[in-house]
Amino acid sequence: MSANHDSPPDGIPAATVVIFRNAKDGGPPEILMTIRSREMVFAGGMAVFPGGRVDPADFDLGAMMGGPLDPDEAAHQIAVVRETLEETGLAIGLAGDIDADKARAARRYLMQTGDLESVLDHFGWELDLAQLTPFARWFPKNEKLSRVYDTRFYIADLGTGAVEIEADLSENTHLFWTTAQGALDAAARGEIKIIFPTRRNLERLALFEDYAAAKEQADRIPVRTITPFMGEREGKSWLEIGEDLGYPVTGEPLDTVARG
Repeated sequence: MSANHDSPPDGIPAATVVIFRNAKDGGPPEILMTIRSREMVFAGGMAVFPGGRVDPADFDLGAMMGGPLDPDEAAHQIAVVRETLEETGLAIGLAGDIDADKARAARRYLMQTGDLESVLDHFGWELDLAQLTPFARWFPKNEKLSRVYDTRFYIADLGTGAVEIEADLSENTHLFWTTAQGALDAAARGEIKIIFPTRRNLERLALFEDYAAAKEQADRIPVRTITPFMGEREGKSWLEIGEDLGYPVTGEPLDTVARG
């Protein structure tokens, strides 16, 4: 465990999750997105996936777990579990006697304590991090941003998705289910705003006909840290990423990029 998680030299550790559910009409799967409060310093007013920074308590719990994951990776996955419960009320990455009423109670308990370990103890639940599959890692090193996050992305499946969600109004103003292509279409119409990493991930997610296809690609392509870089195409400046990371679109003209 590093000595200081408040201002790590390589960026603020963060984790986010793309939660899938089956579409009612049998079409492409839906994913959960949230609109961040405009008052938030990073990506205020933007549509993003649930998640947030990894807290010191997440590192502590990750260090205590043991098992197949190294403590740092475990801490990021624990942060996903905690942030998802807090922001959306969904219990993912957890095992035990869980139903809608208990999930609501656990969310209230978490928001009072701020500590996932106490929630696990209180409700007799266990972490089941096998429900999360690593999908990507983005670390956009941008000197113009006051906060630079090193964010690990995960995917998880709700199956039928017959669950209730409710926004945490301190950080989020709205939660909504959409297909990945639907989110891209909404952004094109100006109905939502998305930053560069979110747009690229939505384009990648739009490739998949179901969660199984997304998981197959995620398992097949090793996660490598993506740091966008400046390039030039036909005399114009572009923001780009590598070509072999699983993304169908690997760049965007700099003058159209939203970067948080």
